[in-house]
Amino acid sequence: MFDYGGRTGYEPISEVDRKEFHEQGFMLLRNVLTEDHRAALEEAVDRVYAEEKAAGNTTKDGTLHLLGFLDRDELFGELLTHPVAFPYMWGLAGWNIYTHHNHLDVTPPALEPEKPYWGWHQDGYRQNSDPETMDPNLPRPMFSLKVAYVLSDLSENGRGATKVIPGSHLLNSLPRPADLTVQNPDPEGTVEITANPGDAFIFDRRQWHSRSTNLSTITRKMLFVGYTYRWIRPLDELHPDLASQWWQNRTPVQRQLLGEGTHTANYWGINWDGYIDDEIPLRKELKTRGLLDRNVPWLR
Repeated sequence: MFDYGGRTGYEPISEVDRKEFHEQGFMLLRNVLTEDHRAALEEAVDRVYAEEKAAGNTTKDGTLHLLGFLDRDELFGELLTHPVAFPYMWGLAGWNIYTHHNHLDVTPPALEPEKPYWGWHQDGYRQNSDPETMDPNLPRPMFSLKVAYVLSDLSENGRGATKVIPGSHLLNSLPRPADLTVQNPDPEGTVEITANPGDAFIFDRRQWHSRSTNLSTITRKMLFVGYTYRWIRPLDELHPDLASQWWQNRTPVQRQLLGEGTHTANYWGINWDGYIDDEIPLRKELKTRGLLDRNVPWLR
């Protein structure tokens, strides 16, 4: 449908990119979406936004944070295996993955100055407590990562872009101001991810990040798709109609990414005999293409 120069979504990422991601915890990818693809996605977002606003599901200032949006449009389902972004998902997390959490965000210009807030956090909720060791110097497991598609112009500060602290994914805690009733400066090293329409960024769920206030005249429009291991339970409610055309259009790999599995052990990457299930769609695809790698644990 859109011309990506023959890219399939199965071109391995470079070792330079892998090293940068592991060191920084995030990576900005330029020109991920072609302009016609970006425009089509924005049109779909505008349609969904209008539907949600009419249903009374936006905030007073018109902000929408819609979870589990993928089955609202054919284009959204195709994002699961985007030819430029998808290699980073399986390249950094492996073949036994699916989308557990995805959200569509529309953030109009703020109507008034916000009260002081402290928005810095790591994703994962109890994943930041349950598997933690008593050694504060031992980073928690990554468990999941996200790709964020930028549909509007976030090329300047103050347009509601995500803020991150590069390298902070290796820190289990972040100093928190004692008084949150006053405006506090961002932590040292904060970077606002300024991006052009059609760019995308990926980030480790452990990356300390925060939203920011949209002080501009531009409405921020973003699509976030998170990927985690199939043995982790979903965060969002996503119940696609298996009789719908949308589901019928999904490839075997996309269906895996939407949570399909043949049995419970399959989600753990094995058959009931305890051996790896080579029929798991993404593993099968990578194996057929010679992309499994015994030197990379998640690609074995």
